[in-house]
Amino acid sequence: MKPNVVLLSVPGLRAKDLAAMPNLARLASVGDRAALMPSFPCVTCPVQANMTTGQLPVRHGVVANGFYYRDKREVEMWTAWNDCIEKEQIWDVLAQHPDGFTSAVWFPLHSKGAEADYICTPAPIHNPDGSESLWCYTRPTELYGELRDALGHFPLQHFWGPLANIKSTSWIVDSAVIAAKKFRPNFFYLYLPHLDYAAQRTGPDSDAAIKAVAELDEVLGRLIDGINAALGEPPLWLIASEYAIVPVDHVTYPNRVLREAGLLAVREDESGGELIDFEASAAWALVDHQFSHVFVRDEDAAVIARVAERFRGREGFDEVLAGSQRARYDMDHERSGEVILISTRNSWQQYYYWLDDARAPKFARTVDIHRKPGYDPVELHVDLTTRSIPLDATLVKGSHGAPATSEDQCGVLLSSRPGTFGAGPLKDTDVAELVLASFGL
Repeated sequence: MKPNVVLLSVPGLRAKDLAAMPNLARLASVGDRAALMPSFPCVTCPVQANMTTGQLPVRHGVVANGFYYRDKREVEMWTAWNDCIEKEQIWDVLAQHPDGFTSAVWFPLHSKGAEADYICTPAPIHNPDGSESLWCYTRPTELYGELRDALGHFPLQHFWGPLANIKSTSWIVDSAVIAAKKFRPNFFYLYLPHLDYAAQRTGPDSDAAIKAVAELDEVLGRLIDGINAALGEPPLWLIASEYAIVPVDHVTYPNRVLREAGLLAVREDESGGELIDFEASAAWALVDHQFSHVFVRDEDAAVIARVAERFRGREGFDEVLAGSQRARYDMDHERSGEVILISTRNSWQQYYYWLDDARAPKFARTVDIHRKPGYDPVELHVDLTTRSIPLDATLVKGSHGAPATSEDQCGVLLSSRPGTFGAGPLKDTDVAELVLASFGL
């Protein structure tokens, strides 16, 4: 009989959370438990690529949650297809096996176009008038129509933004159970983002974050029972937290520093708002939680030195890596910025580049993860008086991304069977090998 393995990617899950998660604790009670150390940068897309390839960003090329294409002077945030990952992933290896192991990939980033047999991931249709229609990219193509008929549309508004809540993860779970019954894949990889929201919005130990842990456990109980029943017997369950979220009480604005130094240039949009002028800027920063890539035009050595000098010793920045120094964290990839800025553990970095909020572009006050040249967790908040996203970065109370140098920056890896892995600690790059070993590979 072919083996079955389910890998759950649960960002923000901590070992101590299991005390309030009876369903997950029961599943893992007879299995293994180890600390799981995320590799820098400890953010969604790189860590998911680490776990599914067994490689670091210097090899698989996913150096952040977004990319800057120097030749086109364009930023791409969150929309890249699977071919941005330059190494084989778990499902690629399984597909090559003579036994023909099948795989399902449910909601991780960069899954569009993956070679998995079954896929579901958000892919809203962007209409000519600027509106969006709810939809998901699926393999087979007709699958989303079937899931929509059974469950309603995927609730994208609850997947990110001020309305983000358990409803999105609940839909992911229910659709996965349907897929498990229909396809019975040998390997099922699911991304369950619910713990990400409250921990960033109000802090990882806030009442809202504690409530989110209980909400997730209830949904996990449904997932565990549903997939166990669909497959006929319990699979090997692996639960990996991508990273842990830590409290923050400080924020920095790298692009404003670069602008005040005369290195970042802006241009006006049609409504008078300011946009980064990538062509005219000598340097600008793609910020991502607790780190950023500073891209220097033409790799100008003098500008690289100026940038590094501007940030070294500045409050909120722990490390400034220029040029070959990026190899310290295996980040010396061609997609990386010439300088990498790393926050202190109590601080994070915001993308704002305007010096007057009146000149902020319209998208700054909306949930617009694709047009913003960086990650914006303030989108988890809303100003009810204006029904818009506020421009107050101090609202954010939790972050991640800096190197995991302490226990509370590490996640946890759980299994449902003993002997799956040792006492640890383990690294995110170990996960792919553990999965493949479960298939005898």
